[in-house]
Amino acid sequence: MKYFIEHINKIVGGSFENFFQNDPIEHLLTDSRKLIFPATTLFFALKGPRRNGDLFIKDLYERGVRNFIIDNKISTEKFINANIILVDDVLNALQELTAYHRLQFDIPVVGITGSNGKTIVKEWLNQLLEDHYNIVRSPRSYNSQTGVPLSVWQMNETNNLAIFEAGISQKNEMQKLEKIIKPTIGIFTNIGEAHGENFKNADEKIEEKIKLFNNAGIIIYPADDEKISKALQKKSNKLFSWGKNKSTDVVIKQILKEETNTIIEINYNKENLSIKIPFTDNASIENAITCICVLLHFNISFADIINKLPLLSSIAMRLELKSGINQCSIINDSYSADLSSLKIALDFLEQQHQHAKRTVILSDILQSGKNDDDLYKEVAASLQQKKINRLIGIGKKISAQQKIFEQHHINEIIFFNSTDDFKKDFHQLIFRDETILIKGARIFEFEKIDQLLSEQIHQTVLEINLNAMLHNLKQYQQLLHPQTRIMAMVKAFAYGSGSYEIANVLQFHKVDYLAVAYTDEGVELRKAGINMPIMVMNADDNSFDALVEFNLEPVIYSFHLFNLLDKFLKKEALQQFPVHIELETGMNRLGFAKYETDDLINALKNSSFKIQSVFSHLAASEEAQQDSFTQTQSKIFINAVDKIQSVVNYNFLKHIANSAAIIRHKDLQFDMVRLGIGLYGIDSAASHTLDLKEVSTLKSTIAQIKHLKDGETVGYNRKGIADGNKIIATVRIGYADGYPRSLGNGNGKMWVNGHLAPVTGSICMDMTMIDITGIADVHEGDEVIIFGNELSVEQVAQWAQTIAYEILTGVSQRVKRIYFEE
Repeated sequence: MKYFIEHINKIVGGSFENFFQNDPIEHLLTDSRKLIFPATTLFFALKGPRRNGDLFIKDLYERGVRNFIIDNKISTEKFINANIILVDDVLNALQELTAYHRLQFDIPVVGITGSNGKTIVKEWLNQLLEDHYNIVRSPRSYNSQTGVPLSVWQMNETNNLAIFEAGISQKNEMQKLEKIIKPTIGIFTNIGEAHGENFKNADEKIEEKIKLFNNAGIIIYPADDEKISKALQKKSNKLFSWGKNKSTDVVIKQILKEETNTIIEINYNKENLSIKIPFTDNASIENAITCICVLLHFNISFADIINKLPLLSSIAMRLELKSGINQCSIINDSYSADLSSLKIALDFLEQQHQHAKRTVILSDILQSGKNDDDLYKEVAASLQQKKINRLIGIGKKISAQQKIFEQHHINEIIFFNSTDDFKKDFHQLIFRDETILIKGARIFEFEKIDQLLSEQIHQTVLEINLNAMLHNLKQYQQLLHPQTRIMAMVKAFAYGSGSYEIANVLQFHKVDYLAVAYTDEGVELRKAGINMPIMVMNADDNSFDALVEFNLEPVIYSFHLFNLLDKFLKKEALQQFPVHIELETGMNRLGFAKYETDDLINALKNSSFKIQSVFSHLAASEEAQQDSFTQTQSKIFINAVDKIQSVVNYNFLKHIANSAAIIRHKDLQFDMVRLGIGLYGIDSAASHTLDLKEVSTLKSTIAQIKHLKDGETVGYNRKGIADGNKIIATVRIGYADGYPRSLGNGNGKMWVNGHLAPVTGSICMDMTMIDITGIADVHEGDEVIIFGNELSVEQVAQWAQTIAYEILTGVSQRVKRIYFEE
């Protein structure tokens, strides 16, 4: 069905602040960075924790958007060709519009909630039912107060089944989502600890979640969970239960785990079924049983269920960015191909600026509900909007649409009928210095393409969770005054995480400033497409040319450096060159001392500089016993800054607060704060006031397992001695990878199959031995966590008698970094 702006205004109960014409609306937008179709887009100016959406109206208007919903009055003089609707609450308007849209469809709608497994169950149901239904479903894990409306808006007249997930984090959220989804079939996966901080107990959380099912015709749930079962028994809905009890609708008779498969034996309607799935972990088994119950409810034949369940594939819950052949970067999203997930993947591709060229390898898009012409016109428009340089299409349907892609001015277009055809011609294609998105439906087996393009890597890898980083950023942002800016520290290879990859994300999410240690770090960021302001903390006279060429802003901390740079700029006839002035207030490392302030002011009067900021370093902001010293530093800083400001006829930024001070000294925010280790999930203040998430996970694999007898020794110099029969695993990591030798001989531990395994013997250059005696089900090739969520880097640092900074920055460059966004 078609919507027009006047009709939408009536639905949301708004009033026109400005009306130009009755535009058709096809796309809803809540994030200005994700614009694709400006002419038919309606932007909802949502309130954020630090920025309101109306700040982006001017930019969107210049990019062609003409329809907006706001809840703050704005001047409309510059937007005379726009339709601007004023409502009481923008989020409510978004939810009202999509709730109205949902009511236009009389089809089965599956609503999924629970602590874990929502996205897996949704994606597996899509795999299992796509031959029977034209399905619309939530993109990835769009299950929030904004994600659900955007998911439901996708419903169109070609769909005959909808599958949406709903997530909550506090009370009184689910009833809003229920109004939008209106599920006819409910699924409760399980209850766990996720998002439990805002509920008194599990019972209260369950009561909130089951509000999703208020109008559902049937609810599918695990009856073995007594709390869920008890809560649902109070409801009047029809219930469909599964569990070990013989009174359940689906009785789980036996679960037999093999090496790579699991046999699930069930009884349903007095008939026994034996179903194989290609997974052995308990979570996958539970999710598969939930899917079986849904298939049974839909009267899918036993034969179809038995045939399809073994074909279930792993669901990639994240977009991965990794190094590829010939200096390429690879984004692997090869498990599905549909319009919604394509747009999400293109958004992630757009964030990457390390290469000028962008290539998309895309398969046929199956079962979209659109005719092929309309479908591929939309795909082509998306690729054009995201400035894709090359399209490699694989499949007969996409290959037949060559003219459409040519009309959208994509520079290079190549088509293959199959993945095998692509592989045959692979060595005729050139892949070099580009970012490549691999996006394909499962049947095209694009994992083969991923293997061809990915750089062969050392099995020790450092995974960087970009979602966790953004979560940490928001945690600190909530402590700041609205006007306080953020400078993100990406020095030392972004604390070991990878400079330009992290900078790309921070730039995309509009951090105000970056800081690096040395000029060459800043140059690399500029070459990678980072255009935001960059402060260089340790510039020297050999780098002055590069500072100017790459628009980098050096820190001036001494008269020696001041005079050298000023002389260089005058020689080059450069004026108003941006610099940052560092003051010494007690760290006694770098900076102009208190007694030098007057001389500094006099020197500035005739210099070629324009001061961007004046700052200092706090020596002990994380320690309560040093608070009086911190306040002394602050007073020295303020006095010097006031003196400088009194003789400079323009404003500059003032900053002194680091990660710990953001938490502990809110009076020291000034104009900007410098966020460093906190961004990576380390609370240097040990305050426990923020919900920080570790960003980095260092992992490796077991190369070999040995069985030792009493008295046998391990490693160089025979430092490890078996006291009894021992089982020793050799892990592919050593001090050349950045694993400190101080962790040898029992000082350190690694996480193996849910247990801590102590290091035994001395750490070698490339290998470390650990004692896995008593840990069950460990095999060669198994994953080992060196640090991450399971084993904090702070704990590892404590064992090594150092600090987390040193462990993170010490991870060797030979350890490959893999970046992912969930």
